[in-house]
Amino acid sequence: MEEANTPCFKKSSMNYVQAGGKKRIWKSLKQILATEKSLPWPQDAVTYNTLNPPPSFKPAKKYSDISGLIAPYTDPHTKLNYHNSEEYATVRALPSDLTAGYLALRGASSIVG
Repeated sequence: MEEANTPCFKKSSMNYVQAGGKKRIWKSLKQILATEKSLPWPQDAVTYNTLNPPPSFKPAKKYSDISGLIAPYTDPHTKLNYHNSEEYATVRALPSDLTAGYLALRGASSIVG
C-alpha cells in the first residue's frame, strides 16, 4: 500500500542521509571555486574556471543610449539607439560632441565627427 501512495518519481531507497548518519552539506559555487583553486591541477585539466561557453545564436540586445531601456530603433544619422519618439527628438537635438561621447561610452567603433 505504501508503494501506491508515494509518487512515482520518488524512490524510497534514496535518502539524503549519508552512511555515517550525517546530512549532506551542499557547497555553493564560491566554495567549489575556492577549493578548486587551492588544489594542484595539471596544466591541461578542465575546471570550472577554464570552461568557456559557446557563442550564442540569439542576437545581442540593444539598449538605448539615453535611458537604458531596450532600444528597437537606431538613428541612421547619429547611430545612437533610442527607445521611443521622445528619445528620438532628444537624439536628433544632441550636438556632435555629445553624440561622439555616447558612442564612445557604448564602445561603438564608428564615432561621428
